[in-house]
Amino acid sequence: MAAAGDGPWLDDAAGRLVRPFTISNGRTEPSIALDLMSQVMATGVTPLGYLGPEHAQALDLCRAPVSVAEVAAQLKLPAVVTKVLLSDLVDCGALTTKPPAYHHIPTDRSLLEAVLDGLRRQL
Repeated sequence: MAAAGDGPWLDDAAGRLVRPFTISNGRTEPSIALDLMSQVMATGVTPLGYLGPEHAQALDLCRAPVSVAEVAAQLKLPAVVTKVLLSDLVDCGALTTKPPAYHHIPTDRSLLEAVLDGLRRQL
C-alpha cells in the first residue's frame, strides 16, 4: 500500500518502487552547477513535452524560493538525482536558480594555526 501523500512510487513495506537512477534516466551529473543550498524557484513557464512525475512534483515544490536540499528531502530522493531533475527544469526555463546567500570567505591562516595549537595543547 502506498503511504498517504507519497503517490504510487512508494510502498510502505517495499520502499521506493522505482530506483532513483531510473528517475534521472541514469544521469548523475546535472547540466548546471547546483549545491545543496542553492535556491530554486518556478518561473511560471510551462515545460514543453513530458518530463516525468518527479519533475512535476519538484516544480510544484518550487512555487516559492526553496533550497535544493529541501526539494530533495520533500521528494525523498538522493541529492544528486534531485540536482539532475532541477537542472532539467532550469534548462527548459521552468525554474530559475541563484547561488546561496553566503559568500565563501577564506579563513585567515593565523586563525587556523591558533586553532591547531589549541587542539595540540588539549591532546
